[in-house]
Parts: sequence; C-alpha cells; structure tokens
Amino acid sequence: MFTGLIEAVCEVKSLSPGTASGGTLVVDLGGLAQECRTGDSIAVSGVCLTVTHLAATAATFGLSPETLERSTLGLLRPASKVNIERAMRPTDRLGGHIVQGHVDGIGTIKAVKRLGEFADIEFAVKGPLLEQMVLKGSVAVDGMSLTIAGIGPDGFRVAAIPETLNRTTLGNAYTGGRVNVETDILVKIVRRQLEAILPPQQALTVERLRQMGY
Repeated sequence: MFTGLIEAVCEVKSLSPGTASGGTLVVDLGGLAQECRTGDSIAVSGVCLTVTHLAATAATFGLSPETLERSTLGLLRPASKVNIERAMRPTDRLGGHIVQGHVDGIGTIKAVKRLGEFADIEFAVKGPLLEQMVLKGSVAVDGMSLTIAGIGPDGFRVAAIPETLNRTTLGNAYTGGRVNVETDILVKIVRRQLEAILPPQQALTVERLRQMGY
C-alpha cells in the first residue's frame, strides 16, 4: 500500500519488454536503495512492482504481461524519469490517500495551463474510469496523489501546486503524454456495493442516490 506522496524521481537504466511472458525493468534508485531489499514493493510511476534484484543503487523489477498491457511502463526508455514511492509503514502519516499501485487504465494529457508557479492539467480517460471519480475526490496519476478539480464528459482536471511540479514528473507534463491512472479504492467499493443493491435495470444516478438517502 502507498500514499501517493512521491519520494524521488529516478532514472530508468534499462527496459526489456520481453515477450508474452513479460519483461524486466531496471531503475537507479539512488539514495533510496540503501533502505531497500529484495522482495520490497515499490511504486514505479504508480505501478506496484517487486524488487527482484539489487546491485548497488540499481533495482530490477519483473514486468508481467498484465502490467505491460495496463500501464505505460512498456513505453519507458533508458534515461526516462519515473516517480518512486516505497510501500508505507504502519506508523507513517497518510498524507495523500490510499493508493494500491494497481493501475486502472492509461490517460492522455489534453492540456497544460501554466499559472505562474502553479498549473492546471487536463487528462483524457475512458468512460469507465470517469465513472469511478468524484469532484474533489482523489486520483493517482503516475503514482501522485492528486485532487480532482473538475470532471468533464471525457476527462478530468487537476490543479498542481509548485511542490508537486518541482518534486515529480508532473513538472515536465506535456500535451499528448500518457500517464497511469488509479481511481480511489473507496469510490470503487461504494460503487460496487450500490450496484449490487440496485436492480439490474435501475441505473445508478444522482437522483437515485438521493432517494436512497445519500
């Protein structure tokens, strides 16, 4: 489990996409490697991966076919930058939100609007992902815990603060860039339970939620 608070931006050393059996990713963790060991879970741009080998500061991760299909990791190249967060400890503060590292889909950056040191960034995502988002709720984009500032018919918008732009890959966001998106697990659970309660022919609408007391 992660919080969506990025610890460092690290560099990809190599990527072997492999075949149908998966591939291998090597990332230079820098100073973070001192507290890592084989078997640790680390979120790499929002994807929960397991360290299979450590050599000095270089960590090797195995990439399953599912990971390559559902995330942007297969698009990485040597020298690519990735957001890194180690799994949270039970005693850590949950400064972001509960992030599992289980990517739900890939989004595309529609627009980046700089507002001084701040930035408004719009992302295009498919309908099923939007259905699991709520205004002012949380979303993980490339592992970053962000607040949804707006939702449209085909995407959502976030307002990024200077701290986020300076300490993560979001500072280099560009139109057309692709990102990993994980929606809030709490929203997923609530939606799934409500769908189980409602009759199959009854659509889940705002009016229906009001009738049910929400």
